[in-house]
Amino acid sequence: MTPAFDVIFRAATVVNHDGAGVRDIGVRDGRIAALGDLAHAGAGETIDCAGLHILPGVIDTQVHFREPGLTHKEDLETGSRAAVLGGVTSVFEMPNTNPLTTDAETLAAKVKAGHHRMHCDFAFWVGGTHDNVRHIPELERLPGAAGIKVFMGSSTGSLLVEDDAGVTAIVEQTRRRSAFHSEDEAMLRERMGLRVPVDPSSHPVWRSAEVALNCTRRLVAIAHRTGAKIHVLHISTAEEIDYLKDHKHLVSCEVTPHHLTLVAPDCYERLGTYAQMNPPVRDEAHRAGIWRGVTQGIADVLGSDHAPHTHEEKRHAYPASHSGMTGVQTLVPTMLNHVNAGRLSLARFVDMTSHGPARLFSIAGKGRLAVGYDADLTIVDLKRTETITNGWIASRCGWTPYDGVSVTGWPVGTIVRGRRVMWEGELVTPSNGETVKFSDTHVPM
Repeated sequence: MTPAFDVIFRAATVVNHDGAGVRDIGVRDGRIAALGDLAHAGAGETIDCAGLHILPGVIDTQVHFREPGLTHKEDLETGSRAAVLGGVTSVFEMPNTNPLTTDAETLAAKVKAGHHRMHCDFAFWVGGTHDNVRHIPELERLPGAAGIKVFMGSSTGSLLVEDDAGVTAIVEQTRRRSAFHSEDEAMLRERMGLRVPVDPSSHPVWRSAEVALNCTRRLVAIAHRTGAKIHVLHISTAEEIDYLKDHKHLVSCEVTPHHLTLVAPDCYERLGTYAQMNPPVRDEAHRAGIWRGVTQGIADVLGSDHAPHTHEEKRHAYPASHSGMTGVQTLVPTMLNHVNAGRLSLARFVDMTSHGPARLFSIAGKGRLAVGYDADLTIVDLKRTETITNGWIASRCGWTPYDGVSVTGWPVGTIVRGRRVMWEGELVTPSNGETVKFSDTHVPM
């Protein structure tokens, strides 16, 4: 007799739409086929998950995997390897590569490079520029496109769109939710003299809270004028959280583990330029404000902003040092440690890493543990204590700002479309990543 399921994940505490409870998950043809007591059902494989929690597969909607053109730092294989080792089942990758991802050809090349080479499923942000405005309606609906990403600060060349007219022209062409790096480029240029040589703690002085807030205010005004759906990435200030709470009908926002975990001046004293990010890690008042955004539901999603650089690039004397740090592999354990510390509930973590991304970006068939959905599972041991080390990091750059940090809560398994990709810290199946599908890009026949 043919088994009812390809695999059954047995006796885990499953966190889904009806709360958390011990139940089994039956998988057939890569999708969830049943939830509940499957003790008498047959399966090709049964995996005992007693004592573990099964979460909807974690979706990291902001990573930089550096391919093509910058693969000395990272590539699609190494970045996705880091993702699945950390319990992440899908990623959205950013367009600031070389060449830039700004047209159909460069997007298609990335999709081809990732197909069955990346270990997790994937989509790619397409950069919005002054030059590709007229093509945006087609670009944002192409296979593998996560949407349009605009850099209003912290970029160079054609990816930088710092003027309101340019941003307005882009979002008037969009129908999907567009993502923004929100720092005011004109203010950054005016304030460059505030950078203190060899002192990375001056980074948040230069890239001040006002620089971020001013740009976010401009974005909200554009959203009001155009009705466009806008998503502000990596919120770093308490003021932005307090401002955005009155504009949630128009604008969604992301927060990051490093802005919730690291704090100035301690991080700069301990880590130097390895703590340097755009926008910067700030003081405790800002960290508390971002946590307020999490607990009050103002923040919508968690993204790692995984942005690797080599040791050599990070060790340049500030301000020549590169901004960015690894994060995709440490997102789950870092945030589960916060769950265990009582800073957020497990349900809120799931909302920000699975339900939230699926809801905001109209991801099809992912983000929930429900019959008919892809069997993307993040399996964790909430009681397990481990120490994060540079040696554990699979990113090509080989370092993490959390080296030596002990955490409670650890990813045990990463399941992508029913395939056990990572189990107990080892890759156990060949790479099989495919493009994430979106319900708002369907073109009627």
